[in-house]
Amino acid sequence: MHITLQHLRIFEAVGRHGAITRAAHELHLTQPAVSMQCKQLEDQIGLPLIEQIGKKLQLTEAGRELLVHAQRIAAGMSDLKAAMDQFRGLERGVLRLAVVSTANYFLPPVIAAFTQRHPGVRVSLRVVNRDAALAALADHHADLAITGQPPDSADIIAHHFMDNPLVVVAPPGHRLAGRGEIDITTLADETLVLREPGSGTRATVERYLAEHQVSYRPGCELSTNEALKQAVQAGLGLGIVPAQTVELEIETRRLVVLHVKGFPLYRRWFLLHRKEKRLSGAAEAFRSLLVREG
Repeated sequence: MHITLQHLRIFEAVGRHGAITRAAHELHLTQPAVSMQCKQLEDQIGLPLIEQIGKKLQLTEAGRELLVHAQRIAAGMSDLKAAMDQFRGLERGVLRLAVVSTANYFLPPVIAAFTQRHPGVRVSLRVVNRDAALAALADHHADLAITGQPPDSADIIAHHFMDNPLVVVAPPGHRLAGRGEIDITTLADETLVLREPGSGTRATVERYLAEHQVSYRPGCELSTNEALKQAVQAGLGLGIVPAQTVELEIETRRLVVLHVKGFPLYRRWFLLHRKEKRLSGAAEAFRSLLVREG
């Protein structure tokens, strides 16, 4: 059986995406080339690995087993590359980051400082919600992840580098705007505009309200803080967002912060990496920079 790393790399991308088109796009190959490599792999193994069910592509039982091994081999090759990178220094390479969307408000200057110091390193940035960021780290598709709440896992090392306060915001004309301290139970009478399930901000808010036995009327569910701010400005409800995301809106009086008892909720920012994964020189340099600057 003659299986090459190229076979496994292509099959891993097809299995992860569940589509030849998306795998070909990621690998910068043509669809026929990807299909041919998968067929060659099936011929070498002597078993069907992929089947077409309607319009969907699915892995067979053998294909799912092979995908697990392909991902392990990919992780091992990534460790090998990281080890070689340490010998080469930081003259070239790729730093893969998976970050939650709120990190966009403070991360660009850090990335700019990093690339100025290490111009040969290319930064690949994926902006997703917390669940997707953790999945990218678990699947070895990211070297480092930035989230507001690390998972309860012995496999993950978390470095705290900055606080992340959450505040309650409203349009300036809201009935609660301009009042002094507001009891948290008042939120039970308000509609709350929320982030989507899987968002760390939403999980923190719901946990805090549940601890204080405060119910609320759920309004829109939005996948970005920008959309959430627009919804609050439009009068669709109150919002609970990281303070870093509304600095401009507060300054220009498009939104106001309500003085709700118990707020701000102080979350923390964490930089995560897998415990068993050797960090490349680029990842270690970025980790040191972020922790130091934070």
